[in-house]
Amino acid sequence: MPVIRRSTSGPLRPPENPAQTGILSAQTGVLATNTSALRTSAVLQPQRGTSTTEQSISQLKQRLHSKIISELRDSVDLSDDIGVRKEIERLFGRFMSEEDVILNRTERAKLQNQVIAEILGYGPIQELINDDTVSEIMVNGPSQVWIEQEGRLTRTDIHFQDDEHVMRIINRIVAPLGRHVDEASPMVDARLPDGSRVNVVIPPLTLIGPTISIRKFSKVPFTADDLIRMGTITEKAMVFLEGAVKAGTNVIVAGGTSSGKTTFLNVLSSFISNDERIITIEDAAELQLQQVHVIPLEARPMNIEGAGEISIRDLVVNSLRMRPDRIIVGECRNKETLDMLQAMNTGHDGCMTTVHSNGPRDTLSRVETMVLMAGTDLPLRAIREQVSGAFDLIVYMERLDDGSRKVTSIAEILGMEDETILMQHIFQYDAIERDGRTIRELRPQGLRPAVMRKLERANHYMPTDFFEAPGSGGRR
Repeated sequence: MPVIRRSTSGPLRPPENPAQTGILSAQTGVLATNTSALRTSAVLQPQRGTSTTEQSISQLKQRLHSKIISELRDSVDLSDDIGVRKEIERLFGRFMSEEDVILNRTERAKLQNQVIAEILGYGPIQELINDDTVSEIMVNGPSQVWIEQEGRLTRTDIHFQDDEHVMRIINRIVAPLGRHVDEASPMVDARLPDGSRVNVVIPPLTLIGPTISIRKFSKVPFTADDLIRMGTITEKAMVFLEGAVKAGTNVIVAGGTSSGKTTFLNVLSSFISNDERIITIEDAAELQLQQVHVIPLEARPMNIEGAGEISIRDLVVNSLRMRPDRIIVGECRNKETLDMLQAMNTGHDGCMTTVHSNGPRDTLSRVETMVLMAGTDLPLRAIREQVSGAFDLIVYMERLDDGSRKVTSIAEILGMEDETILMQHIFQYDAIERDGRTIRELRPQGLRPAVMRKLERANHYMPTDFFEAPGSGGRR
């Protein structure tokens, strides 16, 4: 009897080198420099007796920006990014020679990159976007910019000039997507060219000025080997999930905010074969599927006249007419959940989605609530029968106190008993004693899942002791 062995999907991600310089940003072509040192000091040191304060540097940057913009309007084709960049560098050198300011080479390079970022990129936060060690960027009005690195929040010394400056950057982000933001429509979801997710809220909804939240995604998608190496999941649990996805089980990836749900969903989707037709449905495109037959669909908000909205639910309904082998919904959060259940219960196996919840059992309650939001007059038992018949596995993720993301439970849905949906934990994040120390890891619970019948029909077999709980001798 063949036994499934997880094969690597490709080489491990190369180690990231934050000190590497001279790389063009994938978003804007703005030079990515080693910015960690640049963010530690907001005030340039005086040179040769010249008092160069932060305020004077800011004024100098505004003057250079205005002069260069005036020259560019008449001298180059603004659609040619490379040509524009070269012209900016030439004009920067010319206008700097006219200024009575002495800067060393590092300060001059920093100022030049800031001016280029104001014209071609996203202003003060461009250096953060270029920095691969930064996973989230939070602009709280013009005076505060926070970042997340390795799961920890840190306040930077970066700031904007005023609210208008923040709004210019916001418009630069949303305009290419056909979105708009103003007092009549003060919230918007958008994305950067590299797929990073952006949320914007402006006054009057915020009292501190315009806010921007950017969640960045790795330029090189994480693989299963990356997650195992980082301790997000164990090798044994990943082997089981790989077989489950290939066998066409329906999976929910659940967890709290910023627990790594989308990243993990992206890894699970990498196990789908290239000969299947995959439809992805998202509010803002985030998934980075590498298969050849992928049709990404993105919801559209209403326009300025209040018409033209295409919701996630509309896309789910339409996807059923597109001959899908797999339907992947980036996140179920509303009435589209009912249509997703209908699809799973009418022969569309292998569907996956994410849900915000507080635990595996709470995930089922969240799904029930979202089905009720569709406005259908269904009894609760009927909804629970739909849920228990639709989903096979729940993968629950948490962000721990140290900032790391972990899979803390893999649970199987077994069906209904009376009014209750039955569930059993296949893997659980438990504390164990090892070498005199207490450690926590994802361990099998000694229960062979009923879904193994489905895996074995697809020729994915596990050894008889695969799900044996360590030290228990196992039970079937």
